[in-house]
Amino acid sequence: MKLEAILHALLPKENKFFQYFEKDVDNLLVAAGVFKELMSNAISKEERAQKIKRIEELEHRGDEITHTIFSELGATFITPFDREDIHALASKLDDILDYIQGAGTRLILYQVKKISSEQERLAGLIYDQIVELHKAILNLHHFKDGKFIRDSLVRINSIENEADDIFERAIADLFDTCEDPIKLIKMKELLVSLETATDQCEDAANVIESILVKNA
Repeated sequence: MKLEAILHALLPKENKFFQYFEKDVDNLLVAAGVFKELMSNAISKEERAQKIKRIEELEHRGDEITHTIFSELGATFITPFDREDIHALASKLDDILDYIQGAGTRLILYQVKKISSEQERLAGLIYDQIVELHKAILNLHHFKDGKFIRDSLVRINSIENEADDIFERAIADLFDTCEDPIKLIKMKELLVSLETATDQCEDAANVIESILVKNA
């Protein structure tokens, strides 16, 4: 057994990382909820601008938490699980919020007047995935008993598959029905942002699965 592995087993771990991840995923869940409300035709132009501004604030808060995790990672001798997994999970949570914020910004930049049913559904699936990520990360300190966490990871992967199907149908329909090439490009980019956010959620779930496997 390597010296590092022996030290990791015997010395007390810095469990502050669990608290950082809980704050991070709390922030992400709030942002996903605002984004779900944003991706609806039931709100006014003014409400839409307010929600986009709120998502931007939450994205900045997420950046601050990610920076704290990275800084603490460099200053901490013994971590609760592998450093690369801490870095990867923090990065993925940050990526998810970046894509959510990016999709919201595109609504303004592209002057989107009407949210399609597929776009609204994808936003709902992103929220559903993040609900499951929230459950998994809040239970991450119990990773020795990973059944509850794995149930959430399975649901995240299942939701991503559903999102892929919706995305492919939406793209096909867009090419069949949209005669304005500029609008087509804009709507395609918005759909790609939404679908990529679901991919990032699945990637975060895969990192958590790696943590469970390594600490079984």
